[in-house]
Amino acid sequence: MAITEVGSYAHLTPADVEALGRELDVVRRDIEERRGSRDAAYIRRTITFQRALDAASRLTIALSRGKTGWLVGTAGLAVAKSIENMELGHNIGHGQWDWMNDPEIHSGTWEWDMAGLSAQWRYSHNFRHHVYTNVLGMDDDIGFGVMRVTRDQPWRPRLLLQPLQNLFLAATFEWGIALHDLYSERDRAATPARKAAQTKSFATKIGRQVGKDYLLFPLLSGRRWRRTLAANAAANTARNLWAYLVIFCGHFPDGAEKFTPEVVEEESRAEWYLRQMLGTANFDAGPALAFLSGNLCYQIEHHLFPDLPSNRYAEIAQRVRALCDKFDLPYTTGPLLRQYLLTLRTIHKLALPDAFLTATSDDAPETASERKFAGDPLRAADDTGGPTGRRGLVSALRAAATGCDNHRNRPRTPIVVLRHRFRRT
Repeated sequence: MAITEVGSYAHLTPADVEALGRELDVVRRDIEERRGSRDAAYIRRTITFQRALDAASRLTIALSRGKTGWLVGTAGLAVAKSIENMELGHNIGHGQWDWMNDPEIHSGTWEWDMAGLSAQWRYSHNFRHHVYTNVLGMDDDIGFGVMRVTRDQPWRPRLLLQPLQNLFLAATFEWGIALHDLYSERDRAATPARKAAQTKSFATKIGRQVGKDYLLFPLLSGRRWRRTLAANAAANTARNLWAYLVIFCGHFPDGAEKFTPEVVEEESRAEWYLRQMLGTANFDAGPALAFLSGNLCYQIEHHLFPDLPSNRYAEIAQRVRALCDKFDLPYTTGPLLRQYLLTLRTIHKLALPDAFLTATSDDAPETASERKFAGDPLRAADDTGGPTGRRGLVSALRAAATGCDNHRNRPRTPIVVLRHRFRRT
């Protein structure tokens, strides 16, 4: 089953965990003290660029006559929609720019170019997901309630269709997220009238969104309305696929651990930090790819500091990597393609009943717990541990992979997976 004691799984003492928390608090305070005009200029430039790209792409679609112009315009529109969705809508919705006190660039006023309502997403995502990250029964984003991504979730016959369902979800991602957020918001509604109001607001947003892309802009194109309609549909689908890819690669590759509800009982801030580090994954990206992903290639840093400006995640990542080295913790990252292939492996594998699976629910690439180290003391007296002499999770995984340190009589986890899980680049 999932992890029940985060510190024990990480092979850190309570003093280690608190020390890690203090160091991460220092990172937060440093960024908060240094954010200012540079960060404000960044988000305003991004908004200007996104709107200019959106307008230029729509004009290219409307005015060009050949296929090349249509393809260029559609590609530009897909990029503009992706930037608006992730670097703007997602990050502004997290309150990363609320400190500017700009009424336009504020989490309470920004409405993104997606089917769902920003207000409903903020509750489902900012609270249910980020506070209770990967806690079973509390984080609705574990498989988004429709997919099995951990062996802690019971198998059902309908999951045999999970590989096909995954493809459908990828192509319609904005609609899946919109419905997911609506149901999450309705769950907390106290009265039928409140639930009805939520549904009405949701329907109104869908009407505006569909009307803009599939009625207004095609009508403005006159005789060429079919061309514009097809371009908008293609751009929305491309944006959905990209958003799906980024989100899935940050939450479902090997090494993104799951937790039982017990971990949040009297959880300290430092333990919350540690859970975020163990429950998320990055993918390698340069500046351009990072920008196009809304800097969510730094999913670990985002979960540690969801309300700090996204343009700071690259520098924060250097400090988080250093802390992982210091505390002998894995920094789960890898090329985008590899992270997605690992995610696909989990999705396809867990579509099958448990009888067809080989690893246990305590020691599988996608589901692990502290019980995989049964009989392993928190510190082995004869183990020098990681680079700093501290024996943490990386050393424990290495020992498990080589069959050492009281693990000689238990099945070995494939070394290739472990290399990926504590790979540092």
